[in-house]
Amino acid sequence: MKKILALVLALVMMLTLVACGPSGSNETQPPQGGGEQTNAPQGGGEQTNPPSQGGADLSGTYDVTIWCPEAAVELTKSQVEAFNSSNTLGITINATVQPVSEADAATNMITDVSAGGDLYFFAQDQLSRLIQAGALMKLGQGAADFVRTNNSAGSVLAAQSGSDLFAYPLTADNGYFMYYDKSVVPEEHVDSFEDIIADCVAANKNFSYELENAWYTAGFFFATGCHSDWITDDDGNFISIDDDFNSDKGLIAAKGIQKLVSTPIFVNSGNADFASGSAVVVTGTWNYQTIKDQLGDNFGVADLPSFTVDGQSYHIGSYSGCKLIGVKPQSDAVKGAVLNQLAQYLTGKDCQLERFTNFGWGPSNKEAQADPAVTADPTLTALNQQNEYAIPQPNINGSWWDIAKVITTDIKASDGSDEALKAALQKYEDSIAAVFEMTDEVRNAFTVIGAVNGSSWDVDFEMTNDGDIWTSKDAFEMEAGTELKCRQGKSWDVSYGDPSTESGNYVVAEAGTYYVQLNAATGEITLIPAE
Repeated sequence: MKKILALVLALVMMLTLVACGPSGSNETQPPQGGGEQTNAPQGGGEQTNPPSQGGADLSGTYDVTIWCPEAAVELTKSQVEAFNSSNTLGITINATVQPVSEADAATNMITDVSAGGDLYFFAQDQLSRLIQAGALMKLGQGAADFVRTNNSAGSVLAAQSGSDLFAYPLTADNGYFMYYDKSVVPEEHVDSFEDIIADCVAANKNFSYELENAWYTAGFFFATGCHSDWITDDDGNFISIDDDFNSDKGLIAAKGIQKLVSTPIFVNSGNADFASGSAVVVTGTWNYQTIKDQLGDNFGVADLPSFTVDGQSYHIGSYSGCKLIGVKPQSDAVKGAVLNQLAQYLTGKDCQLERFTNFGWGPSNKEAQADPAVTADPTLTALNQQNEYAIPQPNINGSWWDIAKVITTDIKASDGSDEALKAALQKYEDSIAAVFEMTDEVRNAFTVIGAVNGSSWDVDFEMTNDGDIWTSKDAFEMEAGTELKCRQGKSWDVSYGDPSTESGNYVVAEAGTYYVQLNAATGEITLIPAE
């Protein structure tokens, strides 16, 4: 069976390569969707490539399921129709477009790959687990060349594992920068962390920065030249880590963090907090409109500032990230090649510009990034400025997020001495080492985590199993509205909540004392009343 599957996948990759253009010819790689294109109001434009690229006939009608965020369902339908009317390969897509968020797509795919979308939008940090689950088709050489030619370097890296590409970049806007109240922070101070803090203290205003979140904490370490790189094999499995946060450079970063978290104006939040007393908020494009409405004429936006330690200045870094479109492996090689054609079209310049216009999504396509409407957007301008100091978010072991977020918690609780800061960094290094010492039993077991038993998403409560049914060892007394999840291996790589809720967490409907039960085959959580 494995040999048959290997042959099928090899044929899919061959057809994908053919569909993206003939190899060994003098033709250049077409800019969009498999052929030369002219401007058009929908999708990637008119395609003028011959119906048969290198002898592969892709003509026919194909039933395709697409998963995308709810807000993008109608636009995606219209873009598929534009593909149908413009491609000259004789392809007709009969699309079923279903609302599945980028956050839920990976979990749903891993739960049952066979029932998953043929094309699906997902966040880049889910790449490794999707590869491990066999839920992503590896791109052939022609498709990989298409991605590398047309997209920003950071978004290409986001789609890569080892030396291979497994997805198509869709956006390049998942990063953060600084919004500020111009009546409190003058423009000449926005480059100085210390000046901004002083301005907030003087005005009795808060500085909102979610530093008890590893995604934000890491920026201070990147500022001083530190790195944290998880190493994967070609199958997406984590095999080692190259990390120097616990170093002299890391100590400088810790001192930078301590400058803010030791003050009474620090608020551990990435929300639009200007209406509740903040003068500065570090967050991303998703909060733009709310913040613009809150600040009005005092709206200010900039890249992150620099902090100073021992007379040397360090520009705060960040992670940059993106959303991707994945193609599910197909038993029908021709359909696999068709799906790659459609994925290239949906991630082309014109489709990305449509999503920017409708939703404000920042393009990964280099031509779209240079469009005047995109370059005039104030938040994307700030993000692009910050991206000069950003690290493209690589594949990261799901345990790391809980490990690294504690750095700030420990710094805040410390006396600020070098010894205390070094102890926080040593604790971080020891916790990472423990990930590789984890037994298979612990790595495969599910636990309950959330706002239960007085914890605040910082304790894993054990579960026992009978096949796929996992039940918490203890019953929890919980109020209505309590949120929780079940996760595997004390990591966020595989976790289940309730995708129908705004947070994606399971939310307790009625107060009571319950055991938490998970069906690991379906991802469904139920509460069992304690007797």
